[in-house]
Amino acid sequence: MGQMIGQTVPQSRTPLTRQQRSGFWAAWTGWLLDGMDSVIYALVLGPAMVTLLPKSGIAATTGNVGLYGAILFALFLVGWGLSMVWGPLADRVGRARILMVTILVYAVFTFLSGFAQNIWELAIFRLLAGLGIGGEWSMAGTFVAESWPEDRRKMGAGYLQTAYYAGFFVAAALNYTVGATFGWRAMFFVGLIPAFVSFWVLFGVREPERFEQAKQRADKRLPLAKIFDPAYRKRTLINSVLLTVAIIGLWAGTVYEPTAVEEVAKRLGDTGAQIVHMASFSTGILSIGTIIGCLLLVPLAERFGRKATLAGYFSLMLVSIVLAFGWAFYLPHAITPLLVILFFLGIGGANFAMFSLWLPEQYPTDRRASAFAFSTSIGRFIGAGVTFLIGALIHGMGTLGTPVALTAIAFGIGLLFIPAGVETRGLTLPE
Repeated sequence: MGQMIGQTVPQSRTPLTRQQRSGFWAAWTGWLLDGMDSVIYALVLGPAMVTLLPKSGIAATTGNVGLYGAILFALFLVGWGLSMVWGPLADRVGRARILMVTILVYAVFTFLSGFAQNIWELAIFRLLAGLGIGGEWSMAGTFVAESWPEDRRKMGAGYLQTAYYAGFFVAAALNYTVGATFGWRAMFFVGLIPAFVSFWVLFGVREPERFEQAKQRADKRLPLAKIFDPAYRKRTLINSVLLTVAIIGLWAGTVYEPTAVEEVAKRLGDTGAQIVHMASFSTGILSIGTIIGCLLLVPLAERFGRKATLAGYFSLMLVSIVLAFGWAFYLPHAITPLLVILFFLGIGGANFAMFSLWLPEQYPTDRRASAFAFSTSIGRFIGAGVTFLIGALIHGMGTLGTPVALTAIAFGIGLLFIPAGVETRGLTLPE
């Protein structure tokens, strides 16, 4: 259980069993629908706030939409942060079982969001949906890492992460059709679909053999205590910092992207469904860029190492956020340059795929899910504070572009911490 000792990975390609394939697709589909759910709120933020703010006794001004939208984003991130509870449960109960529960939780509360009659009801539903969404990534990433053979595990991590951004594309397509026709509430109702995936996970997927074997010899201490052992404390803290940086970038570059495009479209004279279509189209471009970035990440990480590749993706995010929101957003004819930059912002946003690959490689089986869940969740609390700060700046400055552009600073900080991480290129998954 102690320090991770690496071995050279064999070069053969082991055939996947039926159980490994079905388990992967269950995790992939759950993660796709997770991504769809996450971006639904970003796509419907404008119309939802315009409807619910007056019902809450608040004027639906641009500043208030930004401020209260940020408050709801922050509460959503708090729910995501609380999702660290799933990790210790998965290390004791099982990956597939907890994966099923997380999918069910976010599906049900996304569906209920469509019934919200004021912003406070919507806030509660989004908080609870975040609890499920935040847990799904750590459960899916741990499950695939442990169930796939070693020579396929790394590409499995890259393939898995494409699902989240394919979910962005699905959400954009639904917004283009369902949202434009039936309104923002219908978009939340679609969020019930993942509930059916949870039953697939329950009845069709077994626990990884690696987990079942490790459970028999596992250290009986609390899993969260084990990830702060002297051998793992530093890497846990560094991973948490790097995930915090990635989270801040996601909620700046991705969540505010549809609202930014909607504002640009309005300046150019678009109205009604035209605005919805443009926001959906831009989200589709962002998603395509991110899927490409996920597929490129694993070969790059294998050639240049985990730390160097993550530094490259962070650098691309830093530049893209500044150009998109600090420059292109303010141009007289902003749509074309903004869409081009959003494609590269999408590629940089694939930095999340690195953590699906890298985090499982740093911890043994008896604490892997706890470490994954803690590292991917703790930064949500800081992200919630930053999101609230962005909303306050939007409200105070009367503009969206500059406050969002300032979040690029986080990636500069992240670049300083990457060298302190653990390089795992060429090592097998520790037992």
